[in-house]
Amino acid sequence: MNRLEQAFRNGKAFIPFITAGDPSPDITERLVYAMAEAGADIVEIGIPFSDPVAEGEVIQAASARALSSGMTLERVFSIMKEIRRNCQIPIALMTYINPVFTYGYDRFLENCRLAGADALIVPDLPFEEHEEIIPFCRKHDIILVSMVSPSSGNRIQMIAREAEGFIYCVSSMGVTGVRRYIGNEARKLVKRIKKIRDIPCAVGFGISTPQQAEEIAEYADGVIVGSAIVKIIEQYGTDSVAHVSEYVRMMKNAVKCS
Repeated sequence: MNRLEQAFRNGKAFIPFITAGDPSPDITERLVYAMAEAGADIVEIGIPFSDPVAEGEVIQAASARALSSGMTLERVFSIMKEIRRNCQIPIALMTYINPVFTYGYDRFLENCRLAGADALIVPDLPFEEHEEIIPFCRKHDIILVSMVSPSSGNRIQMIAREAEGFIYCVSSMGVTGVRRYIGNEARKLVKRIKKIRDIPCAVGFGISTPQQAEEIAEYADGVIVGSAIVKIIEQYGTDSVAHVSEYVRMMKNAVKCS
């Protein structure tokens, strides 16, 4: 069984997101260890990209910082390999389809496997076009995580039936970013998916507080938090590890309380 699939068998999952290379490769590595120690169940690592269309300004800025400091796809794989020497937490890499296509599907997925990745998230890949990459994911034992949003409509049934690992449920329309209020759209999405198939559903986009995390964990199998963590990293830079660790521990406790 894949590490990622096992994570959802241990109860409600907390999934923090960070951008590889922000603020530095060394701190990225230390952040993963600290988050795992603090209770994270899966870590999502974003591969910096110059045009991250699904991201709000916080994660866009993190990508820009990482790229300006020399972060490349090869360096991301190098960081992953170093992490895997010391830590076995499930890791999902998040990227956009252009870098994968340019690098080459087979070569990219092979390097994901060699680096120890468990899953791949590609937010700008329409589900109808996933057949061009899924054979390479299966060849190299990498789960391609499907996403659904309030605009997915009748496509939810098809996605739910064919999804692997877990489904990433987008809480609301728009890009990533902290939101004061998380509406009921995600609850409706999870309910629709569960009627079709019993597959883990993790909710992301906009979540930042323990109260929000606890409320979402009442009906979802996992909670994904990105911008709130990246903001901590932006604020504290090379001193961010302890602050992120404290935040992850707090959020994990909230998820467990649901």
